[in-house]
Amino acid sequence: MDDRRTQLKNTVSGVLVVDKPIGITSHDVVQIVRNGTHIKRAGHTGTLDPRASGVLVILLGPAVRLSEYVSAEDKRYHAVIQLGKKTDTFDEEGSITGTAPVDITAEQFEEALKGFIGEIEQVPPPYSAVKVNGRKAYEFAREGEEVELEPRIIHVHNLELLEWDPPQALVDVHCSSGTYVRSLANDLGEKLGCGAMLAGLRRTKSGKFTLNDAIPLRKLSEAFQDGTWYKYLIPAADALGEWPTIYLTAEEVDLVRHGHRIHRDEKIGDMARAITEQGELVALMQFDEESGEYQPKKVFFS
Repeated sequence: MDDRRTQLKNTVSGVLVVDKPIGITSHDVVQIVRNGTHIKRAGHTGTLDPRASGVLVILLGPAVRLSEYVSAEDKRYHAVIQLGKKTDTFDEEGSITGTAPVDITAEQFEEALKGFIGEIEQVPPPYSAVKVNGRKAYEFAREGEEVELEPRIIHVHNLELLEWDPPQALVDVHCSSGTYVRSLANDLGEKLGCGAMLAGLRRTKSGKFTLNDAIPLRKLSEAFQDGTWYKYLIPAADALGEWPTIYLTAEEVDLVRHGHRIHRDEKIGDMARAITEQGELVALMQFDEESGEYQPKKVFFS
């Protein structure tokens, strides 16, 4: 068993898509995966708050080097927005800072949603991990200090009202990475004039991975116990499954892993994933406009 564990630690590179339950942190899930797989090189690609559930993508082994790209992929959520109540954390965790009657129709709510679709500026919540002068914003907030957080540009692709049961509304949120749905709820409440907070959040998609790809953490933990967890491991190449793909011959694989460029008759994208004929990720390639060739940016195959 020890030999098998050592072999796995040296060879495993891939993705585990976990359906994170409410009540634990994203880091807790990573630690459970590290302990269960005996692979210390692991990390998630987008934090979910303890009160949020849903798709959490975990990269294992050399695949962690994909993190900056996978983390930047779009996200999708089902958000429960509570109207008529404001808190200092913009969700149920915080202290109530204001209440107001809710006299709003579904049509008015949907009209307000339209104002948040597209490229917009968003200020992160005071209780967030955004760093200010080297410290996290929530550290200042917990000490009662007010700090001015800079707005950031985000892209909200779509907002759809799924259920209307005032004072609550269930909204499907399709947005860019870095979007705070808590801030979205708070800002929506300001626009409607009654205040609002986030009462529930479930991530339904992260990049190309959906809840259909995710394994409940309880089931994964059982698989760690009986040694069958690897059947849930997704190839590293699939983490960027929506990227353009360059298929390499055996000769090209050798060239790319030694840093050489390869020629293609036409450009398929600024960035592309290069894989073997068997589907193994070899490298991330970047197109060079001057030479018309693809050059390795990150090499994974050795």
